[in-house]
Amino acid sequence: MFKKIHHVAIICSDYPRSKDFYVNTLGFEVLGEVYRQERKSYKLDLAVNGAYQIELFSFEAPPARPSRPEALGLRHLAFEVDDIDAVVAGLLEKGVQTEAVRTDEYTGKRFTFFTDPDGLPLEIYQA
Repeated sequence: MFKKIHHVAIICSDYPRSKDFYVNTLGFEVLGEVYRQERKSYKLDLAVNGAYQIELFSFEAPPARPSRPEALGLRHLAFEVDDIDAVVAGLLEKGVQTEAVRTDEYTGKRFTFFTDPDGLPLEIYQA
C-alpha cells in the first residue's frame, strides 16, 4: 500500500535562521520556496541527496512542542551517512555540536544526534 516516505514537514520559529541551517550548514538543495501571504507563512522544499524531501514551514507564533525527554510523538529525524566520522567533523567545523558517537547494540551500526536551531533532534546513522 505505501511505497516510501514522500516528505517530512518541520515548523521553525525563525525562518531565516533555519533556512540557513538546512541549506548552508547541512547542504540540502532548495527545490522551491513560496511565501503564502494569507497565512504569513514560508514553505521551503528541500531535497536530501535528490531522494527525499523536507518541507520547512514558518508560522506566526507557533506553539512549542516538547521534545525531550521521550515526549509523545515523532521522536527524531534520522539521516543515513556513509562515514559518520567525516560528517561529525564537518558539522563541528560549521559550529554544530553532536553527541558522542554510539554503537547500536542490536545492529552494530554507529550513530549520533545533534539538533536544529529549534532543538529538533536529528540523527546521523552510518549504514
